[in-house]
Amino acid sequence: MSRNEGEQEPVIVRDRRRIDPETGERRTPAPNGDEAQVSESISGTLDEELGQADEQAEQPVDGAAPEAGESGGLQKQVDELTADLKRVTAEYANYRKRVERDRESVIAAAKASVAGDLLTVLDDLERAEAHGDLNGAFKSVADKLVGALNSAGLEAFGAEGDEFDPSVHEAVQHTTSSEVSGPTVTTVMRRGYRFGERVLRPAMVAVTDYEADESPAEAAESSEQE
Repeated sequence: MSRNEGEQEPVIVRDRRRIDPETGERRTPAPNGDEAQVSESISGTLDEELGQADEQAEQPVDGAAPEAGESGGLQKQVDELTADLKRVTAEYANYRKRVERDRESVIAAAKASVAGDLLTVLDDLERAEAHGDLNGAFKSVADKLVGALNSAGLEAFGAEGDEFDPSVHEAVQHTTSSEVSGPTVTTVMRRGYRFGERVLRPAMVAVTDYEADESPAEAAESSEQE
């Protein structure tokens, strides 16, 4: 039977929704191959989209608070950087102290070297004063020189009556006497000088050591033996 002209073919509407809008239950896939393929394609796409949505939901949003593990890692980095800063600061402070100590040592050595070269001049001034030749303008210049050296750190030592000390005294004569209690400087032939803790020159001295006097009987015995 032929269709009358003007008669339209019936419109077939296939409801391919997987969820029944009336009951809310999941529909059984249609047995038709095309409908099954379309249903599986839609289901696969929907599952992928749902999975991506879950992954995005699990990722932290920018600006969100860090987790406990991440916070602990940041604190560890802060502690390490703080320890490094403290170590560098301490090393720099020690470096500055060492440089300052070396600078002072170099300055002291330079001053001691200059003072050591002038010791012979001081000896000449001392001899001139002992002979009465140090007077007038010459004495004024000598006093200024000695004062400048003393202000720089030069110190003279060695005097009669001092206890003999081999580290600062050079003994060139030795006698004995009962008038001293131990090794004593009795004559200073040349004064010694030190600059700070450094001895530039030992004092040249004569030393007298203690020795008891002989008794009269021992003296008579000694005379008889002679």
